[in-house]
Amino acid sequence: QLQASGGGLVQAGGSLRLSCEASERTAYVMGWFRQAPGEERDLVAAIRWTRDLTYYADFVKGRFTISKDNAKYTVYLQMNSLKPDDTAVYYCAGSQRSGDYYYTSRDRYDYWGQGTQVTVSS
Repeated sequence: QLQASGGGLVQAGGSLRLSCEASERTAYVMGWFRQAPGEERDLVAAIRWTRDLTYYADFVKGRFTISKDNAKYTVYLQMNSLKPDDTAVYYCAGSQRSGDYYYTSRDRYDYWGQGTQVTVSS
């Protein structure tokens, strides 16, 4: 149901925009997670479909922006000032829980995209 795209190889300081297209809008909250080799899958940013409420992890604040296009059922993650530490597989996820506008725990999400690799070279 979720199709992620937009990853690639970029030099430090560069930018990428990830897209996550949903086949239908059944989730209340959409999140972007990332997972580096040997690391946990961490929430990067989240947004609520029906309200302009967003959440950012401290390690991306001021550099990443999450946005949505309701008409296209698509969520974006604009990543600027990329660092080598941002290298990871990025996953989009959807949660059907309506109580909040973000959930940091991956088990609160019901749908997952396939992941897209982001590699930042130094």
